[in-house]
Amino acid sequence: MAVAQSFDLVVVGGGFAGLVAANRAAQLGLKVAVLERGQDETYPCNSRYAGGVLHISYHDVTDPQPELARAVEQITDGYADRALVTAYTSTARRAVEWLTEEGAKFVPDGAISWRQWVLAPRRPPVTHMEWQGIGADVTLRRLEQNLVQRGGEVHRGTRALSLIMDGERCVGVEAQGARTRCAYDARAVLIADGGFQADTELLRQHVSPAPQALKQRNAGTGCGDGLKMAQKVGAAVSPLEPFYGHLLSRDAFHNERLWPYPQIDELGSGGVVVDARGRRIADEGIGGVYLANAVARLADPASATVIFDETIWQERGRSAGIPPNPVLVKEGGTLHQADTIAELAGKAGFPLNELESTLRVYNDAVRSGRCEALDPPRSSHKRVPMSISAPPFYAVPICAGITYTMGGIMIDAAARVLRPDRTPIPGLYAAGSTTGGLDGGHACGYAGGLMKAIVFGLLAAEHAGGSLAAK
Repeated sequence: MAVAQSFDLVVVGGGFAGLVAANRAAQLGLKVAVLERGQDETYPCNSRYAGGVLHISYHDVTDPQPELARAVEQITDGYADRALVTAYTSTARRAVEWLTEEGAKFVPDGAISWRQWVLAPRRPPVTHMEWQGIGADVTLRRLEQNLVQRGGEVHRGTRALSLIMDGERCVGVEAQGARTRCAYDARAVLIADGGFQADTELLRQHVSPAPQALKQRNAGTGCGDGLKMAQKVGAAVSPLEPFYGHLLSRDAFHNERLWPYPQIDELGSGGVVVDARGRRIADEGIGGVYLANAVARLADPASATVIFDETIWQERGRSAGIPPNPVLVKEGGTLHQADTIAELAGKAGFPLNELESTLRVYNDAVRSGRCEALDPPRSSHKRVPMSISAPPFYAVPICAGITYTMGGIMIDAAARVLRPDRTPIPGLYAAGSTTGGLDGGHACGYAGGLMKAIVFGLLAAEHAGGSLAAK
């Protein structure tokens, strides 16, 4: 096997986590190489396709640290590791300042508090995937240019295969290049290659019994290579079931103008989400990400439908930036409409008695204020339930759109990879959506993908720089 030149830090993955870490490490005097599986100059990855909004659990990243910590803890229902929450929320402002110094530019998106830090140019309000020349793409290009100017290297078309260990210490990466397999010797390695949302078998094991029925709402490049490599050398992993994603029209499988938007989340959380029998499947009050996970867990994820009425269609249906009312219909998505529940059941293919029973019981619970007694319960602390009683009535066939997996490699506050006994594996770091312990939990709480990548990429590089300088 050929041996590549030695580096202080080898980074697996050229998204935000990887390029932030590589640049910060180069600033600190480390010799750095980034191994990127993609071959093109604008290689596809979730970072490049992202909308570019930097937030922490739907809060402004410059809010006081205690407020940000509470936001993460609340949205994850206390699941998030406290040490990670502290590191994340206390580094956020500095991370944005550092990124600004690297040449990133930001624009606010109106008066929405958590959309004040949007990478420029801002993505236009279109339903289909549009990323060329948009903020995330522009910023990634700038970070790569900065790294090369600092003497760092980006090896495209290079797939990491396995970690090289010397006893308990990670000392490099074995990788497959365009023509040859080679070993990258390194004093430290950072895994930053994203989640496993594009790996069918891992999805089948952990996320859904029918992964082919999930709409890939992502770049299609997250195959879990880093996760598998880390597990082979004894890394601990968090629960791998939760993912970040949204409810989409089921027509998104054959209509490219229906993904990544409009999301059907607000209709789902305003109405009811039912299976093929017309029975509710989950607590709609927790929100769209949670509902997408619930749909994915169905034996047939392609059997779910959102049911709602005219009031919800006119209110919740218009509440998003790219709202399903009227965008869903404009872009050719299926919307069944009927003056009665019986007529709606016929159009949407539900057993009449089951759907009528579901809505009768649900509406009675809403009117009496006893939604917690429903099966499954319907919570009200995040989103107030609304009765489904104002005709016309509507049904939208939906699917779960998966953006990235939330579970992954366990790390500490310095982004060091941990063993099951929570001791770090020397020389091994991980950052971004390949890691777990921050997002997820029962509520599938979302801490903010871009900020998670940027913060822990920064922290990994700084710890590696300090650790290697001390030797």
